[in-house]
Amino acid sequence: MNFLIAPNALKGSLSALRAANTISQSLKGIAPDVATVLCPVADGGDGVLECLVQATGGKIFEANVQGPVSSLRVNARWGVLGDGATAVVEMAEAAGLRLLSPPQYDIANATTYGVGELILQALKAGLKKIIVGLGGSATNDGGAGCARALGVKFFDEHNNELPDGGIHLARLHHLEIKNYELGPPEADAPLAQIKNAEIAGLADVTNVLFGPSGAAYTFAAQKGASDELVAQLDEGMRLYASIIERETHRKVSNFPGSGAAGGLGAGLMAFCNARIISGIDYVLDTVRFDTLLQQCDCVITAEGMIDTQTLRGKGIEGVARRARKYKKPVHAFVGQIHGDPTALCKSLGLATLHQISPDVLSAHEAMKSAETFLSNAVRDYFFTELTKK
Repeated sequence: MNFLIAPNALKGSLSALRAANTISQSLKGIAPDVATVLCPVADGGDGVLECLVQATGGKIFEANVQGPVSSLRVNARWGVLGDGATAVVEMAEAAGLRLLSPPQYDIANATTYGVGELILQALKAGLKKIIVGLGGSATNDGGAGCARALGVKFFDEHNNELPDGGIHLARLHHLEIKNYELGPPEADAPLAQIKNAEIAGLADVTNVLFGPSGAAYTFAAQKGASDELVAQLDEGMRLYASIIERETHRKVSNFPGSGAAGGLGAGLMAFCNARIISGIDYVLDTVRFDTLLQQCDCVITAEGMIDTQTLRGKGIEGVARRARKYKKPVHAFVGQIHGDPTALCKSLGLATLHQISPDVLSAHEAMKSAETFLSNAVRDYFFTELTKK
């Protein structure tokens, strides 16, 4: 039996590559001669940098940049693909929730400024194609912080420059984008360089910028926001959208994926003329998933958590969608299932869906033992299949 092993990272526990190795070793522990092909994947969120760089034989670099909160500087990685021409920026490296402990969560004031600094690193290296992974953010600033790092200024009605953070966008009155158009005397300014660059945001969700399916109402609570703060952030996003659409002449608010990474998707569209595309599809194409798929009997995938958001562009959804084209069964192993397992399994078109950690454990406890849980769950399910005579 030939297995294609295509897990996403189990956030906070295992990288996609480590998860793939764990699954392969578990299978070979049952049947040493079993054929496994490792194909770690990512959907635009955590792990997309490593996944793309490893798949293409690229290089990873590091820069010290602003973290998601003003008191934190971080050493954030960014990469160049094997083609030598395409940069990869994983926004979570500079502005990810994983960089903070819960007492540090401050979504009202959190910033994507460091993401803009990473984009500047790529521009200074002369790279004309930049891929930005949108996912795992600690922010809800609509990408305003990123834009500030690239030269945009945000003012209130009294012409006072606004501080970082989505909570302050409710006072936004106008922008200053001096460097936006090419030409002297600022032809080497960041935004001028971006006009000659091709930027794509890899989204792992299809959420829009504001409203019931927007960035704040969908994701802010898990980043520490109260109900009251969620409503305030959403109002700020509405005003922000109207002003950036007025001043950049780019419609962003209702575009699927504009709400990704706390609205960074919208900011990249407005200020960097970025395209927002499916992260999982870009990654699957890059790692030649379909070619590998045709040579296997079944697919094993994994992720840290599955819920209804998984249906909107997450890793398991993309893997299962591709596999259905070739009528290959997909077996999914996840840390936790939030929702009706039977309904989720059917909606995703999975052959089987397995929760690897016991319900009685907290998420923190489950993550500490994720490797063992994943190995045991794969072994327990496939033991009978692989020991048939």
